[in-house]
Amino acid sequence: MPARGGRDYITRLREQPAEVWLRGERVKDVTTHPALRNGVHSLAALYDMQHDPILRETMTYRSPTSGDPVGLSFITPQTTQDLECRREMMTHWARATCGMMGRTPDFLNVSLMAMAAAGEYFAQNRPAFKDHIRRYYEYVREHDLTLTHTLLNMQRSRAPGPTPLTDQTDIALSVVSETDAGIVVHGCRLLATLGPLSDEIAVYPARSHHLPNDAAGRYSFAFAIPCSTPGLKLVCRESYDLGRSRFDHPLGSRFEEMDAIAVFEQVLVPWERVFLLGDVELANDMSHATNQYLHSGHQVVTKNVAKAEFIVGLASLMVTTLGSSKLPQVQEKLAELIGCLEVQKACLRAAEADAAMDRWGIMSPALMPIMVARNLFISMYPRMVEIIQLLGSSNLMALPTEADFASPIAADLERYLETDTRTARERAKLFHLAWDVACSAFGGRQTLYERFFQGDILRNAVVTTNIYDAQPLMERVRKFLEQE
Repeated sequence: MPARGGRDYITRLREQPAEVWLRGERVKDVTTHPALRNGVHSLAALYDMQHDPILRETMTYRSPTSGDPVGLSFITPQTTQDLECRREMMTHWARATCGMMGRTPDFLNVSLMAMAAAGEYFAQNRPAFKDHIRRYYEYVREHDLTLTHTLLNMQRSRAPGPTPLTDQTDIALSVVSETDAGIVVHGCRLLATLGPLSDEIAVYPARSHHLPNDAAGRYSFAFAIPCSTPGLKLVCRESYDLGRSRFDHPLGSRFEEMDAIAVFEQVLVPWERVFLLGDVELANDMSHATNQYLHSGHQVVTKNVAKAEFIVGLASLMVTTLGSSKLPQVQEKLAELIGCLEVQKACLRAAEADAAMDRWGIMSPALMPIMVARNLFISMYPRMVEIIQLLGSSNLMALPTEADFASPIAADLERYLETDTRTARERAKLFHLAWDVACSAFGGRQTLYERFFQGDILRNAVVTTNIYDAQPLMERVRKFLEQE
């Protein structure tokens, strides 16, 4: 089956509905529900890009099994050029969403590829698991499915355990039994971003949360199942698509990717969908050993670049509209935004330039540039949002709605809100966009997402300092000190 288009994506969601709950009601059809449909159609538009006459050569490649064109984010990189081509494809999707959909399908496509390429890692657990993960990757690739994932267990208490960020709770998702048909799991996990808009859900260990050594394997697993599997419920937060026009809420009305709690009630996972089971050590080391973190990081930093590009463009248009672009205090803030963007771009380029073949025979981006870019974006993005607030000031609140421009007071608005470079309507539309970035509920969720999606900033710092090889640099300093 070739790379699918938007209509195929929507049809599958309708034909295999998940159990989705929103504001106390079960959603009958996510493709038509007012709080979710715009996000569905934005994803559908991404899939349509795979068939765009101008873009399709950069969006797809030939499947090694079927020969059909499939999404290029599934490619198993063998060269640096493969990484660059994959990044070009991911950039098209990231720019189409202004970087505001962090979990577009390419995020898990590249992750699944890395896990399948490292099939021998899973074979250490049980030989059959190597075939399971590889067949599943091929299945998702050939059907161009949309995946969500959920990594973290709910906790009754944040009190520290024996080691930092150790999951130990009686409500964690766990294996309750093994049957001839598969394993039965019960419990709860978060946070399934894009969950209600996805075909399947992948469940695997988080890089940043270690399982307790005495867990006896109940919590150590990796598997994937359809979102429509009986017993699986997706409980949504409040939607930030408020049903307003694209003029009033230009981002929220397009890019609501929705976050959900995943509740598993005695869910049967068929054996062919189980990739790891009962080995705490393998579970804790999975992301690092398979290089899944490197490939998902390649997608993440690509998204970060697109998001930073959008913020720089927005800020520049704001100050041009207000006529403040030559003020030193404004230029200082623009320069800071430009610096954030260029650091992300430099890290992305370095990750590709220093890429190397890993032990699984896959060309993998360099670790340190990926890690540094992701760590920095945790503090970069909230600061970028703050700069939008500072540059916008009262203009972010003096915002007539689209309806006002179609009312009897439109003439007053046109007279008093016009600037030297923009009409009143253009000005209001622009600053509604700035509001949706920096002040709305949608914008607040974006800031929160970037603060925590990249991982815990303290743990990231510990990991970075522990893996960074400073010995050559220290030796250089020692040699300098020894000079007479």
